[in-house]
Amino acid sequence: MKIFVEQLIPILFLTASLVLIIPLSSAAVRTDTEDLDNKVKNFLDSHDWGWGNMNVPAVDGQTLHDIILKNNYTIALEIGTSTGHSGIWIAWAISKTGGKLITIEINERRHREALENFEAAGLSEYIDARLGDAHTIVPALEGSLDFVFSDADKGWYKNYLIAVLPKLEVGGCYTTHNVSMGRGRRGRGGNRSYMDYLLSLPNLETTVDNRGSGLSISYKKSK
Repeated sequence: MKIFVEQLIPILFLTASLVLIIPLSSAAVRTDTEDLDNKVKNFLDSHDWGWGNMNVPAVDGQTLHDIILKNNYTIALEIGTSTGHSGIWIAWAISKTGGKLITIEINERRHREALENFEAAGLSEYIDARLGDAHTIVPALEGSLDFVFSDADKGWYKNYLIAVLPKLEVGGCYTTHNVSMGRGRRGRGGNRSYMDYLLSLPNLETTVDNRGSGLSISYKKSK
């Protein structure tokens, strides 16, 4: 009986330790998440007045964020960083799914400003920000993607889509900024041919959200 008790004591001690550790760990994770959420919200609120310079309106950023969370996407690509507004919305969602965002910007001044904004928002660890020409970087990307936001040079939209679509996983989402399907005219800024092509693809299911600056949302249904 004495031997049994001696064996039981360490087991009870270990069990009690685990009971204490697990809730504390969960609470720590919750606190970290809440801290990051507050930091991002405060940063976005404090910069709400200054997101010109080829950035998206907040309603479009929120939409990108919500799409990622809803579908638990983890491998994101942004073509056209500008100074980082859309990237912050995307990376904020990615921080919750445990993923990473690759974002590409050709303009060095905007790239540097985006890096500063990502750092100030507390999201740098979730972002791989690349300075260079997306015309060459995008086709050379390796591996698969499950979320894409295209917002660079509008005349190259079709080429970006052609380069990325084989890398996009089935169930993944491809979004494009500054497009529309209203009033018998598809596409803003001369993008009618792009929208005609996008809508012709049988393996994509596409809608357009016109609440902001025009955002096409295309889900890949099959290879």
